[in-house]
Amino acid sequence: MVMLTPMRRREFLLWGAAAALTPVHHVLAAEPLRIGLTPVILDDRVAFLRRWSVWLAKQLGQPVNFVQRAKYQDIMEQLDRRHVDAAWICGYPYVQHLDTLDLLAVPVYRGEPLYHAYIITQRKRREVQKLEDLEGRSFAFSDPLSNSGYLYTAYRLHQLRPANGRDRFFRRTFFTWGHRHVIEAVASGLADGGSVDGYVWDQLARLHPELTGQTRIVERSPAFGFPPIVSTHGSEPGQQRQLAEVLSQMHEDPEGRELLASLGLDGFVFRTPKLYAGIALMASTVGDEGFAG
Repeated sequence: MVMLTPMRRREFLLWGAAAALTPVHHVLAAEPLRIGLTPVILDDRVAFLRRWSVWLAKQLGQPVNFVQRAKYQDIMEQLDRRHVDAAWICGYPYVQHLDTLDLLAVPVYRGEPLYHAYIITQRKRREVQKLEDLEGRSFAFSDPLSNSGYLYTAYRLHQLRPANGRDRFFRRTFFTWGHRHVIEAVASGLADGGSVDGYVWDQLARLHPELTGQTRIVERSPAFGFPPIVSTHGSEPGQQRQLAEVLSQMHEDPEGRELLASLGLDGFVFRTPKLYAGIALMASTVGDEGFAG
């Protein structure tokens, strides 16, 4: 169980040594800190993001702008071109770009910096009890760079191939470009099954039970490292270290705790890339082959 104590000083010294020892300045900067967001964040949180940007700006002494994109690839391009200073991305593109990304902070969810992928079906489809029962049916994915919304299912199908002896498993597949959209597609019957971020499904079950109530979880993945907040190698190290420290202490501030509660999170912690070893293993196993739908 992860204890939400303040970040230990030696952890920050180690992190700072890796990034380079640059002093942290608490001076209001003219240029805003730009943070990229992908569908890890629920879509309808405009008011929340406004409150969070104001809180972060107050803690950092610097304006903060959130940059939202529907596709993971778009945010990865923003990072690569340095159009954003940090981004909340998925573990799958993180392990694909370990040589160019720094791990700043990992959300803590239900006491651990971990989450699960869910494979879901429509609630009324009682004949579907496991992934294998979806063979020959339609299936919705969120994004080809999503661990929970694509990679995990691709890996599971890689495991099933020898058993069914077929290259093609699903009758039809499509991408919805959002975990919520996968849930909506399954709930409406547009897809017989789908692969989603368990955290997103859980939060929608809390906020919109009328939607998730039309779906049913048929498989939960092993635990994976929660989608991280990262920056690009070579980014201003003092600024990135300060952002990591502010996030790690967010749970200590009353307003920070309210913001975390809105996200359904406990806080943020520092972790090493080893947290994402399971995702890296799946990515190397599946490789570029993907699957034939």
